[in-house]
Order: sequence, then structure tokens, then C-alpha cells
Amino acid sequence: MRPRWAAPGRWSLARQLLVLQAAIVGLLVAVGATLAFLDSGRAVDASATQTVSAVAESIADAPTVRTALADPAPSRLLQPYAERVRYDTGVDFITIMSPAGIRYTHPNPSRIGGTFVGNTAPALAGRTFTETYTGTLGPSVRTVAPVFGEDHRVVALVAVGITVKAISADLRRRLLALGAVAAAVLAVGMAGSCLVSARLRRQTRGVAPDELRGMFEYYEAILHAVREGLLILDRTGRVVLCNDAARHLLDLEARGKGAVPGRGRGGGALPGPSVPGDRSGAAGEEREIGAPRGRSGPGGRAISAGRGGGTPSGRSAGDLRGRNVAELGLPEELVATLVSGERRSDEIHVGDTRVLVVNTSPVRSRDRVMGNVVTLRDHTELQALTGELDTVRGFAESLRSQAHEAANRLHTVVSLVELGRPEQAVEFATAELASAQRLTDRVVGSAGEPVLAALLLGKSAEAGERGVELVIGEDTVIEGSIEPRDLVTILGNLIDNAVDAAIEGAADRPPRVGVSARERDGALVLEVSDSGPGVDPSAMPEMFRRGWTTKTSGGPVGHGLGLALVGQAVRRNGGDVRVSAARPGHGAVFTVRLPLPRRAAQARHGGGEL
Repeated sequence: MRPRWAAPGRWSLARQLLVLQAAIVGLLVAVGATLAFLDSGRAVDASATQTVSAVAESIADAPTVRTALADPAPSRLLQPYAERVRYDTGVDFITIMSPAGIRYTHPNPSRIGGTFVGNTAPALAGRTFTETYTGTLGPSVRTVAPVFGEDHRVVALVAVGITVKAISADLRRRLLALGAVAAAVLAVGMAGSCLVSARLRRQTRGVAPDELRGMFEYYEAILHAVREGLLILDRTGRVVLCNDAARHLLDLEARGKGAVPGRGRGGGALPGPSVPGDRSGAAGEEREIGAPRGRSGPGGRAISAGRGGGTPSGRSAGDLRGRNVAELGLPEELVATLVSGERRSDEIHVGDTRVLVVNTSPVRSRDRVMGNVVTLRDHTELQALTGELDTVRGFAESLRSQAHEAANRLHTVVSLVELGRPEQAVEFATAELASAQRLTDRVVGSAGEPVLAALLLGKSAEAGERGVELVIGEDTVIEGSIEPRDLVTILGNLIDNAVDAAIEGAADRPPRVGVSARERDGALVLEVSDSGPGVDPSAMPEMFRRGWTTKTSGGPVGHGLGLALVGQAVRRNGGDVRVSAARPGHGAVFTVRLPLPRRAAQARHGGGEL
């Protein structure tokens, strides 16, 4: 069926190809038939000449002929012999004559004794010759050969011929066969052309060449103009199409040069497993990224969560068509999603510098999977804003909680006054205010950024509301040299996980979370500890992978991305993460080291409890 965009009245590519092929096949058959006709004519003439020459020379050398010539009536012996040979060889006439041209034999017996019509001079001179001559039987190709006696003199002549009419009949038979072959070749050629045209028509949907060119140009312009990344893979995982946005979102140009933007010391991509719509846990690559929160493990164990990335050397990232997606240096989990051949919606994958939302859809044709269409969206900014919004929401919740507690304290103070105990009321009110003020002063003094101060105050109130003691180290100082958004991501997610772990271990020990920050050797060292069950060594390699979580599946949507975002933020600042345990089964300690930019290395020891 001709598509709607095809212009009416214009020949499709398939029709143009059919006409061209038909013309070429017809021309080739015509030329071949002409050459075969000419060759057949020459072949028939050559065959006739060879036949009459061979028969004439054979008769001239036959002893039977010499014996019969010695008889007083040679025709009596020669006529039966000549007719028998003529019948056997298929020639039209055999005439044996005297040197004077008197016939001894002839196909028509009534002409025996008559004079031979034709040229005999070369034969009388002892030389066999062939000519085309019109005799009593009409035009013919004839050979005249001399018969030599014992004294080597010419004693008789032999003329053998095939009429032109017989030669023409033979040629016509050959031409009929040639015509049949030519017609068969033409029919086969046309049938093949029609099959090719039909297949091409199905594949091009009846579109004209200029329309195909225009469609291709439009599609190319659209594909490279859209902001979403588009990647098309065949069923073997090889790249068929990759637009500019996909190259940018996947950092393919940087990977082709052997580096990925955002790598710190040790470099590497940070892959994440495929958990649709998830929000917490991905592993770094080729970097000392500590495994995420587990549940039991030896103290002081650092985890390297990387597995290498980068494009194989010698291959250009710009030349992607035909390359297998596994060769592009992408995270393993992302590659698995791209080549899965399954429909996946809004999967979140954490990379070195971006959070990507990936959608895949298999392309099917006649119940056969032809490949995979992948769309990519940059979710980085939205994810960062979501994190900040969660922080603000937590802060608002803490304010609500504090307002509720303040109302309770105010009622208590009022009640004490009504009971006539103003001194106790003043003492109670000032004690609560002093405690809250000390916490606020310490947090505000430690955090150079208001956002961080709000985060710590909010997390402290939230932890207290959940029955967890959040202790901030006395010497904690967080300068503004690190991007506040990254610090919010790192501390916010680590504190949330620590609070959850502390609550989980509350049956064995009082729930407690410590936070501290200090400068050491030109780097900012953040430490978040908890009193939870500890770190499971077998879970360490998976902790920083997207989708890893210890929470139950019935929890809120978004589990499995927090630690992945921590790893991404740490890597973006060139740092590393280590996870260890104070004692086996007695809590976990996450240590983040972030190099301070433009700051001379200076050791400041003396850590506070967090």
C-alpha cells in the first residue's frame, strides 16, 4: 500500500528499478540473440563446407570408384554407390563425372550422361576447391575433387554439394531453438526483476527516490534536534542510530577518549541495576567507593565497587554505527537494560555525572524482534531538586514537631505558674530553651551554608521524633568550599540510612547516630556512624548500586537510589567512600573523603563524635 506521504503520479523507486531492469534485460537478450544468430549462420555455412569437402575427398580416394571407372559402363557401378553415400552423409547430390564433365551419377537418373554445370578447372589442375554455385538443383555449396589414376593423372572428378535451401532450413531450426532460449532468458529476467521490484516496493512502501531522500533528511534533522537521547539497536546489540543528545547524555565522546567526565581519583563509571522508578543505591566503577549499608561485617573493611569503564582503545566514539553497545564503555547494568529486548519504562540509572531515565521498547516485525528503541532523559537536575525538596520537607516536619513540643512545654509552664510555682516554671522554660539554643548555635556555627544548617537541624529533629539520638561532633566544621547541593546529597542520604539502621538495632542497644566533619590533609572528611546491626560483607560490592536496599518491598517508592546518589556526588568531587564497622554486629561507619579545592594540604586532627 502506498503511504499517505507519497506523491501521486510519481514513479516509486521499485517501479523505476523494474523499468530499468526490464530495459537492461531486454537489451541484453536482443544483443545476445543477434550475436547468436550471426554465429549460427557462420556455423551452418562452416558445417556445410566441412561436410561436402570431407565427402568429396573420401569418394575421390575410394578404390571402389577407381575400379568402377575402369569398367566400360561406369554408371552401372557408380550410381548405386553414390546414392548410398549420399543417403548416409545427408548431402543433396553426389556427381561423379569424366574429366570432360560427362556425368556418371546424379540424384536425378535422367541427367546421367549430361554435362556437369559448374566450374571444374581447379580440379582438373589437381586441386580440390569449394564454391557456391547455381546448378541444376539450384544454388548450392559444392566441393569438386579430382580422382587420380595410377599414373597420377586426373581420370575423373567428384562433385558433392548441399543446396542453400537445405542450409537455410537447418539455420531456421537453430534459430527457433535460439529464440526459445532467448524467450526463456527474457522471461526469467523479467520474473526476477518483478520479484526484486515487489520486495523493494514492500521495503520502501512505494515511495519515490526524492521522497525517500527528503524523508531521510527530515528524520535526521528531527533526531538530532530533539533534546531526548535516542538510541536504536539491532537484535544483536549493535548501534543502528544514535542522535546527538544520546551521545551527550551517555558521555560517549569522553569515553571514546578514555575518560569520563566527573571521575575523581581512580575514575570509573557508576552503574546501577535495573529497578524501575527506584531511588537509592548504585556502585561506582574503578573507584574506592564503599559498599552501601549492609548488616554485618569486619571493621575497617574498604570496598572497591568498580568494574571498569571506558571505550576500547583505537575506536572512535564518533563512529558508532555497527558497534556493539557493550564496546562503548557504558555501565554493565545500563548495557543489560539496552540489550534486554524487553519493554521497560522510566528506569533510573545513575552515571558519573547524571541520573538518566531510560525507556526501552522492542521493535517487532511479523512477530520477530528486529531491535530495540531506547530513549534517554536527563533526570539529574530534577533528582537534585527532589533531594533538596525532601530536605526542606524534613525541615518543615521538624519545625512542626518542635512547634508541637513547644506547645507542650508552654502548657507545662502555664500550669506551673497557675499552681503558684513560678520559679520552677522559669527554670523549666530556660533549661529547654538553652538546650535547643546550644544545638542550634553549634549547628549554625559548624555549617557555613544555611542549607546545611537547616539539613542538620531538620535531621536532628526528625531523628529525635523517631526516637534516635543524633549526635553532632563538637569540632564539626563544614566550610563552603564544597558544593552545598552535593553535601546535602551525601549527608542527607547517609543520615537517613543511619537512622533506619539504628532503629533496626534498637532492640539490642539505644538507637544512636553520630555525625562529624573535619579537615584532614587538605580534604574534608565526613563520618556518619550508627548503632545498627552492622555491615554484611557479602552485600558490600552491591551497596552503591542503584536498586540495592535493606528496606522491604512494601516501603515507599524510591528505595535503592540514595547511596547511588551519594557515590555519584562523591565521585563528582573527586573523593571516595569507605564503609566499615566499629565492631562486628555493632553498627556501621561511613567515611567520605572530599578533596578541598585550592586549599593547601593541612592536617587538622582531633575528631569529634558525630
